[in-house]
Amino acid sequence: MSAVLRADAFMDPTGERHGVPTWPWRMAPPHLATRRQLIAMGLRPGGQPVQGQVMWRSRRYSAPGGVRVAYLYDTRLALPKRTATPGQLAALGKAMAARRTCPRCQTDVGYVLPRRYGACLDCLTEWEASAA
Repeated sequence: MSAVLRADAFMDPTGERHGVPTWPWRMAPPHLATRRQLIAMGLRPGGQPVQGQVMWRSRRYSAPGGVRVAYLYDTRLALPKRTATPGQLAALGKAMAARRTCPRCQTDVGYVLPRRYGACLDCLTEWEASAA
């Protein structure tokens, strides 16, 4: 196995080799978190630059060498997630209602209409369903 594929090849806390501080999977300092982890904590990066990265090998990833990267942000510099205003929530509700309303029967069918058909499944003729 070559040195590039070993986990210690990803240990670069100073960032000399990879440009930013780099750690192997599950070895990053506890104050650094990925974007998904920040979201789970109710935070967002808040415009801060990437503070580091985690690298690991993956057999499923098709990049050269199968190396995956997750960028890390400092939780101490992160800001709280923004909440939508009542007007934004109302607009989203109207948009979703429009996606659920059939143009043929004008009813809210309770699911997002398939773009393939442009109508609810009850309004489709047998010919339209077989043609699509």
